[in-house]
Amino acid sequence: MKRLVAVGFEGSANKIGVGVVTLDGTILSNPRHTYITPPGQGFLPRETAHHHLRHVLPLFSSALEEAGVTPADVDCLCYTRGPGMGAPLQVSAVVVRVLSQLWKKPIVAVNHCVAHIEMGRVVTGAEDPVVLYVSGGNTQVIAYSEGRYRIFGETIDIAVGNCLDRFARVLTLSNDPSPGYNIEQLAKKGENFIDLPYTVKGMDVSFSGILSYIEATAVEKLKKKECSPADLCYSLQVCTPSPIQSFFLEA
Repeated sequence: MKRLVAVGFEGSANKIGVGVVTLDGTILSNPRHTYITPPGQGFLPRETAHHHLRHVLPLFSSALEEAGVTPADVDCLCYTRGPGMGAPLQVSAVVVRVLSQLWKKPIVAVNHCVAHIEMGRVVTGAEDPVVLYVSGGNTQVIAYSEGRYRIFGETIDIAVGNCLDRFARVLTLSNDPSPGYNIEQLAKKGENFIDLPYTVKGMDVSFSGILSYIEATAVEKLKKKECSPADLCYSLQVCTPSPIQSFFLEA
């Protein structure tokens, strides 16, 4: 029986990646490259798209070579249709459309959020999970019911990932390999807990208050040397799980 092979392109934010997988979820290759900006700066759509344009074809060649597949082995081409940043998303979409014309292969447009959930199901083997979806642009509790994914609770302003990214920019932490990772490493050196405000509204949560406090009051504490950047990272890590956990406490 012939194995079904898909080549997927992901470029919704600052990472561009090309993966080759089989129908049963076996990952044959997954090379990727991240657009790293200077500390204190975020990634803008235009510059991010230029980064993806520079790296997508070399990554594509590496993915096929590592997986040991040829165009004849490929059954379909997949790409992230959205949600994500418009300009970076267009890079993958254009490449996939060109390859589809050249190779005469069907295209599968993928929802970014659903893909995260489905990857988690494949890796864990979970059959019908209640999902806590925490990414750069999403903080949601999701479950599958009556043929579709349904949201039971979510952030009403910014996502945890966005909060961490903006917090890292306030402290001018490096984006390499990622803001969240560097926050976690610095948090290990923190000693003083600073109480940060957060809001829970039923099954929904808010993180903008945490970020606003850090951008204003907490930064003043840094100037007065009443706390250290490590203390702020430690406090943020301790504080941000609380509203996430409240999803399940409310449920």
